[in-house]
Amino acid sequence: MTTEPTSDQPANETSKPEPSVDARVIDIAVRLGVLGLFAYFSLQLIAPFFLFLLWAVVLTVALYPLYGWLAKKLGGRKVLSAVLVTLVCLAIVIGPVAVLIVSLADTLQGWLQGLSAGSLKLPPLPEKLATLPVIGEKIAAAWAHAATGLAGVITKVGPMLVPAGGRILSMLAALSGSVLFFIVSIILSGCLFVPGPMLAKGAKRFADRIIAPRGAEFVDLAGATIRNVSRGVIGVAVIQGLLTGILLIVFKVPLAGVLTFIALFLCIIQIGPALVIIPTIIWAWSSWELVPALSFTVLMVPVMLVDNVLRPILMSRGLDVPMLVILIGVLGGTIAYGLLGLFLGPVILAVFYELVVAWVKVGEESKDAAS
Repeated sequence: MTTEPTSDQPANETSKPEPSVDARVIDIAVRLGVLGLFAYFSLQLIAPFFLFLLWAVVLTVALYPLYGWLAKKLGGRKVLSAVLVTLVCLAIVIGPVAVLIVSLADTLQGWLQGLSAGSLKLPPLPEKLATLPVIGEKIAAAWAHAATGLAGVITKVGPMLVPAGGRILSMLAALSGSVLFFIVSIILSGCLFVPGPMLAKGAKRFADRIIAPRGAEFVDLAGATIRNVSRGVIGVAVIQGLLTGILLIVFKVPLAGVLTFIALFLCIIQIGPALVIIPTIIWAWSSWELVPALSFTVLMVPVMLVDNVLRPILMSRGLDVPMLVILIGVLGGTIAYGLLGLFLGPVILAVFYELVVAWVKVGEESKDAAS
């Protein structure tokens, strides 16, 4: 004898006991634990390459418009375009940047040797400054006083500063290592150009899962901010810094490496290289003959003013990032990651600033719509 199914219980369904609340909690906990374990080991594997990948992504986003333009000019040859962009970036890093770092290292090492030997002193005052009417004698007296004071300071403080020489030399070694870091990051960036659109779609889908429905919009905002900061702030600063350093080295200006590093720092924090270039031009006119001094001035003045032309062009859409944000990014990035942080710090902080501002605006719009 068979029992007919009731109206409340269809024949094609079998009754299953509902799991208890404790069982569901345990099941979710086990799944999350397994997922967290996989995530932990995956992050451990990625950790040694994280900074390389991060800088490679920044370079890819910043240089992708150039790659896209070159690919169109070459008839859609994406691989060839990626190789050419990578080779140009490598030439810039291996060439001028490496020369500037070597010059900076030589200058600082010379200072350390002078401190340890007690022979560090001011160079002699150029005769042209000493023979100036009215102020020449005052400048000569001040220079002599400064030289005497420097000798006394070195005698007292020099032995205390010599132990710090090892740290300074280790910092110089870190700068040399940063050049290798840039080379590896540029090569990785070259490998990301071709799959770039697919990776961008994946990032947007991932962001939508986290901060839906505006995740893709935040990814686009981050990319635009990276490009604007890279082109308008760091790009112009690198162009000015490299041109300044090349001219200082070509004209054999003393302390060329130190002066270039200071000029690059001033360019990134939006002050400009004038504080380095103008005193250097004055020194050139007081120390050199007419022709080399005039040639140096004619070449350095356009370098000093080139940011006024390039920045509006490269930042065509504009970027409302306060200078304080960029300054904190430069200082914090340099302290945390050395030369790499000098570039990476302002980019990350500017992107974070723009994301926070956009997030706040979204909240304000939601409140206005609700009211």
